[in-house]
Order: sequence, then structure tokens, then C-alpha cells
Amino acid sequence: MSPSIWQILIVVLLVVLLFGRGKISALMGDMAKGIKAFKRGMADDAAEDADAKKVERAAEEPIDVTPAGQKKDA
Repeated sequence: MSPSIWQILIVVLLVVLLFGRGKISALMGDMAKGIKAFKRGMADDAAEDADAKKVERAAEEPIDVTPAGQKKDA
């Protein structure tokens, strides 16, 4: 048993009457801001992961500690 078009319209009308157009549009705006913030956070996490990998790779490379002016023994 699925709802008819009239039942759906009555529910939509009641929601608009109870909450008003302003509150519904504000709610949708807040939802859009939340989605954008989530996407921005995911992008920041990806950038932090890339930075952490760079640091790990740099830590694996040998560091030359020979004082300037001295020859290395080959």
C-alpha cells in the first residue's frame, strides 16, 4: 500500500505550514554549509596525509653531517 499523491501533498502542506518557508530554506542552507565543511575537512585530511608521507620519506634519507671544508673518504 503506497501513499497517493493527495496524501503526499497534504503532508508537504502541513510541513510548510508548521515550519514555514523561511525555516525550511534556512535548514537547507545549513545543510549545504555542513556538506561543504565536510568536503573541506576531507580535503584537509588528504593534504595532511601527503605532508606526513613527505616527512616519513625525508626521515628515511641519510643526512650528511660532514663539516664544511673536510673531504669525504670514498
